[in-house]
Amino acid sequence: MRHFNYLSPERSSQLFYRQPEELHLDSDPALLAVALGATLYTPGNRPTLVRDIDKQGAAGCTSMVLCLEDSIADDEVAAAEENVVATLAELHRGDTGPDASTTVNDRPLLFVRVRTPEQMEDLARRAGSSLDVLAGFVIPKFDDEAGAAQRFLDALHRIHRDCGQGGEDGRRRLRIMPILESAAVIHTESRARALTNIRRVLRENREDILAVRIGATDMSSAFGLRRSRDLTIYDVKVVAAVIADIVNVLGRPEDGYVISGPVWEHFSNGERLLRPQLRATPFAEADEEELRGRILLANLDGLMREIGLDHANGLLGKTIIHPTHIPLVHAMSVVTHEEYLDAMEIHGKTGGGAAASPYGNKMNEMKPHQSWAAQTLLRAKAFGVAAEGVGFVDLLEASMA
Repeated sequence: MRHFNYLSPERSSQLFYRQPEELHLDSDPALLAVALGATLYTPGNRPTLVRDIDKQGAAGCTSMVLCLEDSIADDEVAAAEENVVATLAELHRGDTGPDASTTVNDRPLLFVRVRTPEQMEDLARRAGSSLDVLAGFVIPKFDDEAGAAQRFLDALHRIHRDCGQGGEDGRRRLRIMPILESAAVIHTESRARALTNIRRVLRENREDILAVRIGATDMSSAFGLRRSRDLTIYDVKVVAAVIADIVNVLGRPEDGYVISGPVWEHFSNGERLLRPQLRATPFAEADEEELRGRILLANLDGLMREIGLDHANGLLGKTIIHPTHIPLVHAMSVVTHEEYLDAMEIHGKTGGGAAASPYGNKMNEMKPHQSWAAQTLLRAKAFGVAAEGVGFVDLLEASMA
C-alpha cells in the first residue's frame, strides 16, 4: 500500500521530490496513524464489500471502515455482522490461497466500527484467523463515563489473548480508533473531566491506540444543528469549541496522538447560498481553470477549505463518506518542498538558535519548531514531498484526471 500508487512512475517522479513510502499492516503504528488519510466509511451491509474494498484500494484509498453502527438500522445489524464476517473470510482466503493475486498489503487498512464491547468480541470469535486482514476496530461514543471506554479496551485485550493477536506467536496486534462524540465530551460542564479521563485511559493503553477520531455529526446533533456545504465545521462555534478542547488535551506532542478531521458529509450538486471559497489564482497559474470548475460543480471547495482549517488546528486525515473526497484529502496532505527543507533544517537541532529559512522567507527557530519538524517529516514519509514548484493544484490534477 502506498499513497498515489495509481500514478505512473514517470508522472510520480515529476510530481515528487521524495516519494511516499510503502506501507504495510506491520509498519510503525505512528507512521500508519499519519498515513490514514481519507478514511472512507461504508455500511457493513453492502452486498459487494469485497469488490468495493478492492476498487477503492486501486483508486487510492488507504483506509476504510466497515460500519455496523449509525449507518445500519437496528433490525439489520445481525445481517450486517454476517456480511462483514463473510467479507473478512473471503479477503483472507484470497490472501492465502494458492491462486492469490493480491495480498493484505495491497488494499486499504480495514477497520470495523462496532456498537458494543460484546459485539466486538463476538465478531472476533466468528472471524477467527480472518482477523489477520483487519487493522482494528473503531469505537463510537468513547468516554470513561461508567467505565465504558475501559470495557472496550478490556474486550480488545481478551481478543488478543483468545485469538492470538499481538501475542508471543508473532501475530499482529489489533488497534482501536476511538471516536469522541459522547454527550460528556460535547457539553461544557462535563467536557474537561471527560477529556481528562479519556487521556488517562488512552495513556494507560497507548499500544492499543492507533488514532483518535472526532464525531462532528453527533456533536452538531446535540444542538439540533447541521451545517450546509457552504460552511466548515469551524463556522459552527459550539462544535469548534469542542474540537479546540480535544486538541488542547489530546493533541500535545508528548502523547503523540494523531487526531483526524471530522466527516464532510456533502457530495452532490445543489444550489449554493454563498459564493465559492476557492481562489482562482493558483488554478490560473497552473493552467487548470477547468479543474477548478469541476471542483466547484461538485461543491468540493468547502471541503478543501475545511481540510486547510483541520491542518491549521492540529488535525490530520479526514473521515469521508464518498470516494470523490479522497484525492483532495491526500493532495492537501503532501508535504511541500519548502516545508520539507524547513523541517530538515530544524529537526534534531535541540540546542536552540534561529536562522533564515532555506527559502529565505521566514525565521526558523530551532527549539520552538522541533515538534512541528518531527511531525512534518513523518507526514513526508507517508504522503511524500512535492517537487520544487509543484503545488496542490498539480497533485489534484494528477489525482482527478
